Amino acid sequence: MGQGGLLDVMLHPDFNTNRLVFLTYSEFSPDRSVYTAMLRGKLRADERRLDEVKVLFRQSPKVGSGQHFGSRVLAAPDGNLFITLGDLGNRDLSQDLNGHVGKVVRVTIDGGIPQDNPLIGKTNARPEIWSYGHRNIQGADIHPVTGKLWTIEHGPRGGDEINIPAAGANYGWPLVSHGVEYSGGQIGDGLKFMDGVVPPVTTWTPVIAPGGMTFYTANLFPAWKGNLLIGGLRAGAIVRLELNDEKVVSEERLLRQIGNRIRDVAVGPDGAVYALDESEGRILRITPVK
Repeated sequence: MGQGGLLDVMLHPDFNTNRLVFLTYSEFSPDRSVYTAMLRGKLRADERRLDEVKVLFRQSPKVGSGQHFGSRVLAAPDGNLFITLGDLGNRDLSQDLNGHVGKVVRVTIDGGIPQDNPLIGKTNARPEIWSYGHRNIQGADIHPVTGKLWTIEHGPRGGDEINIPAAGANYGWPLVSHGVEYSGGQIGDGLKFMDGVVPPVTTWTPVIAPGGMTFYTANLFPAWKGNLLIGGLRAGAIVRLELNDEKVVSEERLLRQIGNRIRDVAVGPDGAVYALDESEGRILRITPVK
């Protein structure tokens, strides 16, 4: 299945009470086309399996692909869910509102459609869509102060980007990009900006090849409070961004002395930073030097 498989795991914000777990994953259809799906289940007390498993969302259309599945699932402050979906290697579908490919979608906790979604009632548009024009979002988090969704996505050769997806907004792929084709040729008309397309918060060329990301909200590293931490696969580091509102003011790369591919990053209840080291198949715990 190429880049597919299990993509994300999220615990419901009230997990200690309801034991609900959400998974995103790639799924084959009988004709061997693929898509990203999300299911919900209830974790047993012995933590050995999920009960009451139900598929809440399946990406459409299904295409023949082994790449660019996304995908993250996050609970928004209003109780709805965001799911990030890649372009499945079919870039032009990112601009097609009659499908979920290359989109962020927003659904209810039961897989329904929130009545304030931006494209409800629009002809030839999927009502689950929140934003579109995305290439391959592999990291996302909810801003701890504003409650806005932040995402990070892979560019092609250059042009990794952070966005703050807004309701109904277009983020440009593949009409605009800060990268080029892997061959070195321009993408489309070679545009980086276009009327009607929201520009990214920041971009990287050369790429960092982003994995997961999270806002740091704990107290163990007080100087990092409010910073954005990103797993860098190509960067071989955790990329730490200091922010001023919605602007990046500085960048630091952590764990460069190790130089391994960092697939994901999270903050634990103890305030430590945990990084998934893909190269060595291990979890790293980062704490201040004593």
